[in-house]
Amino acid sequence: MPPKAYQTRKMSFSACHRLHSISLTDEENIKLYGKCNHKNGHGHNYTVEVTLYGAINPDTGMILNMTVLKKYMEIAIMEPLDHRNIDKDVEYFKTKPSTTENVAIFIWDHLKEIMDCPELLHEVKIHETENNIVAYRGD
Repeated sequence: MPPKAYQTRKMSFSACHRLHSISLTDEENIKLYGKCNHKNGHGHNYTVEVTLYGAINPDTGMILNMTVLKKYMEIAIMEPLDHRNIDKDVEYFKTKPSTTENVAIFIWDHLKEIMDCPELLHEVKIHETENNIVAYRGD
């Protein structure tokens, strides 16, 4: 049985959003999200880490070629999110608040859809700021 390992690639994107839930009143949104509910939104330079877990192929010495993982991330992260207004430009967020948790789920779901080997996907971790980090493992 070949040994298994974790493999992680990082990628950064810039986007703006407004924390706002259509399930709440304007007053409830302001109370819950504070300055992040500003009507004109605000921006972040997000860093995303995608981690795979799987067997190391004895012939290639890799879990997955990093070039292939980079392409998957470009499709699932950069194309829909980079330099976008997440709430207005991404259909998924028209009905869901664009919290970092929901952004992580969005990325996870898109990676699962496009990967030839979705069973390797272990974790999506997003650094919204230096201090605010969310990790999602498909739970």
